[in-house]
Amino acid sequence: MMNAQELPSTRPYLIRALYEWCTDNGYTPYLVVRVNDSVQVPREYVNNGEIVLNVSYDATSGLQIGNDFVEFKARFGGKPRDILIPVRRVIAIYARENGQGMAFPLDDDADIQLGADESMTEQDAPSPEGAERAAVQLQSVDGKTRKAKDKDGPRPPQPPTGGGRPALKRIK
Repeated sequence: MMNAQELPSTRPYLIRALYEWCTDNGYTPYLVVRVNDSVQVPREYVNNGEIVLNVSYDATSGLQIGNDFVEFKARFGGKPRDILIPVRRVIAIYARENGQGMAFPLDDDADIQLGADESMTEQDAPSPEGAERAAVQLQSVDGKTRKAKDKDGPRPPQPPTGGGRPALKRIK
């Protein structure tokens, strides 16, 4: 019998499920990745330590979302590049068109695994030492708004701004 430390991560399964949901419904799946030395992406496109990648069928070649790595080929500025991302560095997947998706805690060097009957609270979520905690507000797949909680209680959902593309918004 496996204990909680030996259970495989649910993250790659959730990424694959949301990728499939996006593609089945005609949405463009985007990955948000926290970049470090283990992430192979074009560094010139990294902003504030993160990169947002279009991982749609049309934008990638040979996409494989494995249990340990997301890998594919993509063009950046017309130049083909090999992309290799450890699954633990993926911090969100969402649909570009409506912002619906899921954010994940960043388990930098700690491999915290939870059993099926345990749930992760904000206090349990792993974070890099000394880093500020940031809640992420996303639309859930069923359309209900998830609200980030802070000292002042729940925050109301932000109304969509006209014409721009949806993006993840970090609330500090």
